Amino acid sequence: MRFIFLLWGSFMVVGCSFEEETYLPKKRGYHRIELPAHEYQLFDSARVPFSFEYSKHSVIMPDRSFMTEPFWYEILYPKFSAQISIAYKHIVHPDTLPMYFNTSSKLTHKHHIKATAIEEYFTQTPFGYAAIIAELEGDVPSTFQWFVTDSSKHFLRAALYFPSNTRNDSLAPVIEFVKQDMMHLLNTVQWKTKKK
Repeated sequence: MRFIFLLWGSFMVVGCSFEEETYLPKKRGYHRIELPAHEYQLFDSARVPFSFEYSKHSVIMPDRSFMTEPFWYEILYPKFSAQISIAYKHIVHPDTLPMYFNTSSKLTHKHHIKATAIEEYFTQTPFGYAAIIAELEGDVPSTFQWFVTDSSKHFLRAALYFPSNTRNDSLAPVIEFVKQDMMHLLNTVQWKTKKK
């Protein structure tokens, strides 16, 4: 009987000596991604009706999709598996401009199923061109888009894509990095006038 009391007493001492641990959820964080300093270079081809500055950490090449048109490009970030799709439209007639607005809006809003928010706002570039910027939240394929126009001859649209299954909250630092590059690109767009 004495043995049972000793055994019971030792269990009580051992059991009481451990403090109960409190478990808390981990703080929200991201994988550490080394981001380079922003540096830019000029894209100015003699045959293209516009110019702009784009990141030195990216590569620009003609769009290779099946529906490509003249002056459509892809700006690829090999280190981040990111791409900016650039689509240019020449405004042949003033009636076509609303059609380009609507198409751009449809392309943005087709993400509404997965988007938790879509915020659009108007701005003007340093060269006086009108632009609409769209920021999308949630796990959408394209989180940042814009278009810019002179309202008479030129219309240019850009959209950021990550062709991966990685969730956008994990990509947040890279998304912010490329968004800054896209804003620089937008603010440096210039249209070329044909020489007579």
